[in-house]
Amino acid sequence: MRLITCYRETEPFTTKDGSTIRELMHPARHGPGRQSLAEASLPAGRKTLLHRHRSSDEIYHILSGSGRVRLGEERYPVTVGDTIHIPAGTPHDIEADGGEPLVFLCCCTPPYRHEDTELLDE
Repeated sequence: MRLITCYRETEPFTTKDGSTIRELMHPARHGPGRQSLAEASLPAGRKTLLHRHRSSDEIYHILSGSGRVRLGEERYPVTVGDTIHIPAGTPHDIEADGGEPLVFLCCCTPPYRHEDTELLDE
């Protein structure tokens, strides 16, 4: 079991919703666990696709930038230090609406899986 992840050794990839993430801790790579932690980033002016996760709850914590998050029918401004809880099944997206990338931590329980992501029509 690997209990520590070295940031410079984690390779970023693009998720189904269009964000770029680095999985900082995930049971599939680091041993047993019931949650995953990733750093996500969106370039300025971009947003993720509207989607939901069938079984995973998510928590976003904003590290840099600013934007707007949609949770169901509601939209909220977000900035550095804000934390957002997204219950499983909640349609959501997030947009970087400032002049810099939006970077946030994303914790999922159960751990993130592409198969758990359902893209939704706008």
